[in-house]
Amino acid sequence: MLKVTKAAVLAVALSVPMAAFAAQAPAKKSSAAHKEHAVASHTTSGTVKSISDTSLVITKGAGKNAKDETFVVNASTKKEGDVATGSKATVAYTTEGTTMTATSIKVAAAKPAAPKKK
Repeated sequence: MLKVTKAAVLAVALSVPMAAFAAQAPAKKSSAAHKEHAVASHTTSGTVKSISDTSLVITKGAGKNAKDETFVVNASTKKEGDVATGSKATVAYTTEGTTMTATSIKVAAAKPAAPKKK
């Protein structure tokens, strides 16, 4: 009888920690890890320096303050207007890590030339 009591006490003693462990909720990912993989959305504008099927480079600013920004262009990038070198463009893009992917490119219609005064 003593062996049966010891076995029962041992079984109960081992099952209680296992039940407590099983009842715990799964650990959530830390917010820092979540932010690292988050995709941020932005908008910028500038002059189109170059355009291809896979990339767009615009220049922001002028002179010494000029800065080139390169964007990935893919099949889902929406293009409004004639995207050509020298045109003014507004680019909506997402960033993931250091990659900027254009989601839409809008080119402003060229302003008509002002009539010359006589």
